[in-house]
Amino acid sequence: METYDVVVVGARCGGAPLATLLARQGLSVLLLDRGERGTDKLSTLYIHQQGVAFLRDWRVLEQVRATGAPPITGLTYRVGDVELRAPGPFVGGGDAAYAPRRSDLDEVLCRAAEAAGVAVVHGASVTGLQEENGRPAGVRYRRAGRWQQARAGLVVGADGLRSTVAKLVSSSSYAVHSKLSCCLYGYWAGLDAGFEQYQSDGLWVGVIPTSGAHVVACYFRQSEFARVRLDVESAYDRCVRTAAPGVAGQLADATRIGRLIGMGDQQNYFRTAAGPGWALVGDAGHHKDSLTARGITDAFVQADLLARAVAGAGSMEPSRLDAALAGYAAERDRRMMPFYRSTLAVARLDVEAERLKELRHVAASPELSALYGAAVAGAMTPEEYRLHSAALTP
Repeated sequence: METYDVVVVGARCGGAPLATLLARQGLSVLLLDRGERGTDKLSTLYIHQQGVAFLRDWRVLEQVRATGAPPITGLTYRVGDVELRAPGPFVGGGDAAYAPRRSDLDEVLCRAAEAAGVAVVHGASVTGLQEENGRPAGVRYRRAGRWQQARAGLVVGADGLRSTVAKLVSSSSYAVHSKLSCCLYGYWAGLDAGFEQYQSDGLWVGVIPTSGAHVVACYFRQSEFARVRLDVESAYDRCVRTAAPGVAGQLADATRIGRLIGMGDQQNYFRTAAGPGWALVGDAGHHKDSLTARGITDAFVQADLLARAVAGAGSMEPSRLDAALAGYAAERDRRMMPFYRSTLAVARLDVEAERLKELRHVAASPELSALYGAAVAGAMTPEEYRLHSAALTP
């Protein structure tokens, strides 16, 4: 049995950077993932400017750029009679967002972990915890038909929506909200578009440039899920034609790459982020509707927060570590809750007269449009946006 300071379960955009940061602090880290290396994942792909700033700090931004994902420096949002153009905010040394394929991004992050000295193991399914004095003391996992064990002073679940670690530590859910949307994703070659969003009542279309293609994502109310899944092609076509007719015209001359991919399980929740000897990051601990595309950036934020908390503990001594983990849990909620609430409001997919009036006002002002872009990117909280926009409004 091998012994580490930390075992991280889940080697994607939450677990891999966390493992890297912990290893750079001098800790020994085992990073496990049940998937095979290089596999893709359903995702909006989008990394907001705040997330890109982390990539820059972690010294992997150039590798992400090398995947071919183009820089995204602005947003166009069309709803009703409003067309709002917002520049990307300048955060941490740049104003560009990126949307790399997940297979590319996750590989970049895993390579960085390996370079930092992390032991990275794919194809490993965690089945249980080792316990000592009433706290996790490692994991049991199965790989290539063999049962293995690893001891550790801290076990971190970064294993997604259906987190095994969250179940094993009995993390409780709170601030749970009903599902609001469902979505269909398609990859297209041959589009001439930037980062664009379109909305009509009950429908939303997002266009995101990625490596060699564009993602065109269609969102519907969750109440439409049963009907959408019966005929995904017709539902997708109807959504684009209704909400984004200009995009529909381009798709007629474009080439779709692969099949449409759907997501109906758009859960909205927080789970307890930490306890004695354990913590959760990314979707394992908090998930919200993907319409605002904050999943990757939020995972980066949480990885950074947890790594800082562990560093602040000063040692892996249980009482000091647990105090630091409690601080991480409180700070995670403080950071995530405002964007959770704003996402729930947007994901209802309602087009309200008062909202259109506000957007017309914003679209007519370069200063307000810049603030709007900063709020969308998470460079300021919704409350900060309201305060700053009120100061600019006569």
